[in-house]
Amino acid sequence: MRHFVLGTTALRILSTTICPVLVVKQSPREPYHRLLVPVDFSPSSLRAIRHARRIAPRADIVLLHAFDVPFEGQLRYASVDEDTIHHYRIVAKQEATQKLHALRDEAALDRYGSSLVVLHGDPTMRIIEQEQEWDCDLIVMGKHGENLLEELLIGSVTKPVLAESQCDILISV
Repeated sequence: MRHFVLGTTALRILSTTICPVLVVKQSPREPYHRLLVPVDFSPSSLRAIRHARRIAPRADIVLLHAFDVPFEGQLRYASVDEDTIHHYRIVAKQEATQKLHALRDEAALDRYGSSLVVLHGDPTMRIIEQEQEWDCDLIVMGKHGENLLEELLIGSVTKPVLAESQCDILISV
């Protein structure tokens, strides 16, 4: 019941906030040492990186982009062979990697204090996996779904990450 009430309260706050919100899930022990910043290359990605740097200026930052091949489901439905789909994945990963390098440069992140990760698959699952793999103590995410219609049509990665993650989450707006 406590988890449900806290989750509902956090979601209610997030749906109306106009400033960053820190959802604390752990007892404070020390400054944040590793931040996971999932990005989608929208304007909120750069804002999230800047908020991450402000809240933990000395922490290592892991920039994560999870991608899908555009229309992969339709390609499979149309019986496109696996080699062609694999080729599209390679191209999509290369493009995402180039964009991630450019975003890191635009955010002026130190190459030694930041890591870049590009993975194929569902963003929510990849974020949770990488949180554990990199032993992150804070996830910094940009908020999407500016209105109810957008949130219903596009869906939200933030909500399931908020529910499933083990570490604190900073929602950047």
